[in-house]
Amino acid sequence: MPLRSTLLLLISALFASAQTPGLPADVDSKSYSRLPLLTREKMTPEQLKVMDKIAKDRPAPPLGPQATSLYSPGVAEPVDALNQYLRKTVVGQHYFEICAMIGAWEMENAYEFSAHEAGARRAGVDSNVIDAIKFDRDAKGLPEKDATVIEFGRALFRGRHHASPALYAKVVDLFGRQGMIELVSVMGDYSMMALMLNAAGQELPPDRPNTMPAR
Repeated sequence: MPLRSTLLLLISALFASAQTPGLPADVDSKSYSRLPLLTREKMTPEQLKVMDKIAKDRPAPPLGPQATSLYSPGVAEPVDALNQYLRKTVVGQHYFEICAMIGAWEMENAYEFSAHEAGARRAGVDSNVIDAIKFDRDAKGLPEKDATVIEFGRALFRGRHHASPALYAKVVDLFGRQGMIELVSVMGDYSMMALMLNAAGQELPPDRPNTMPAR
């Protein structure tokens, strides 16, 4: 066998052996993403400034959303500020988690969906509500407010991407105008982050079970 071919085979074998089992070949074994994990010594001054603002007392950003968005500091800072505000939304933690699940599910992102399914359970969201989102089931028979949020999300993400006048009026009646805007903002925030994570090929680390069913 020619020397060049032998060397290429050896390099390929070494590269393959360096991959973490189960991870795609283009995914970093530390970040579980196509984007290498950022450490402080690798950050630009602007990244360090934003890092210290949004993730104090951490030597490096955690896996996932912050680690991904920090590659663009001008994106990371306002995205984090919006997310922190929405965690205190007027609709409350229960509906924050439902909307986060909806946004992640619609974009087919297991990383965010799995995290917020667990968050929904901690927030006391009924298992039937979680399963309606998780398995794309009919929302009929669920508590009125929960069913309305699920139907609202599906109307906005699917088909014509519009809510009917009757559905819009019902959402405003149940949550108020500010609540309506914040429900949509949570869904939008998590669909946006899901798109970023999907683009970066974010995988779940071994200690994070994937709870989003395959479609």
